[in-house]
Amino acid sequence: MTNPDSFQSTYTTAENATERSRRTIQLDDAGLVITQAPREEAILVGVELSGSPGFLTLDDSLAELALLARTAGLRVVNKISQRLDTPNPATFIGTGKLEELHLLVTELGATVVIFDEELSPRQQREIERVLGEEIKVLDRTALILDIFASHARTREGSVQVELAQYEYRLPRLTRAWTHLARQAGGRAGGGSGGVGVRGPGETQLEVDRREISRR
Repeated sequence: MTNPDSFQSTYTTAENATERSRRTIQLDDAGLVITQAPREEAILVGVELSGSPGFLTLDDSLAELALLARTAGLRVVNKISQRLDTPNPATFIGTGKLEELHLLVTELGATVVIFDEELSPRQQREIERVLGEEIKVLDRTALILDIFASHARTREGSVQVELAQYEYRLPRLTRAWTHLARQAGGRAGGGSGGVGVRGPGETQLEVDRREISRR
């Protein structure tokens, strides 16, 4: 595990390198100009629970999370942290800290928020509701699965990662994206039933659940 001496020094050095890489113009073999696409910008969220000392300090754990985020192709633009006795069962962090996070997301224009601890499906849905459906809310587990998926090279490895992702995502499919509330057939009761075919009025959420269970 990475254990840097200081989150700030690691964060600043990596961010400067990332910013330089975003401005780099390269030439391919044919002499054509290639510019790197801007990376999605992320905010990290860490929590230190009193009476539950972890293997890493809060700062070191966030530094490790920042390295994981950059491995996944994200640009870390800020971080916030909070010390709690116990996590909020609805939002993990306190409601005041969540509002602070909302303001920070809006101010910086970040599109991804990553929690250092694993979120329950309920917590993830509530955080998404507060931050807005256009913001991706991830936790460390989801981020690591994403990295594994992007680096899987064998068929067996790809299948194993895919199954792990499905197991993780299944209880989280009730997030309030617009397409989940729409009827899959375009209107309520508008689908055509049949053996092996989705029934009438089946929502996209039900289609997604069935597809994940099948795979």
